[in-house]
Amino acid sequence: MIEMLSDLPEGVTGIRVSGRLTAEDFIAIRPAVSEIFNAGREVRWVEVIDGYEGFGKGALREDVKLGFCTVMPRFRALKRTAIVADVDWLRRAVRVLAWMVPGEVAFFGLHEIDRAARWAAG
Repeated sequence: MIEMLSDLPEGVTGIRVSGRLTAEDFIAIRPAVSEIFNAGREVRWVEVIDGYEGFGKGALREDVKLGFCTVMPRFRALKRTAIVADVDWLRRAVRVLAWMVPGEVAFFGLHEIDRAARWAAG
């Protein structure tokens, strides 16, 4: 499941990813993500990953479509990206791959969601 987060500081957008992701999950959030990236302002993003179980049928295709068609054209709008999870391999991957994402990227544990949101807003 992918759900938009609502209790974030002004100017910060976020999602929570959990369970097995479906194509419908990505299709459902596409309008909101499109609006955020097409608004013409900087994007401050929080992504909470809690209990993620992988991709279901068609989900990877929809994820790639969302990335290439919606996010990539305005990729430079990213100013701060906070990844929130308690997965050690993901922490290492973020550290190694952060240079590929514009703006600043930081990793936080699940107990630090509020701190991550404040950091993204800063």
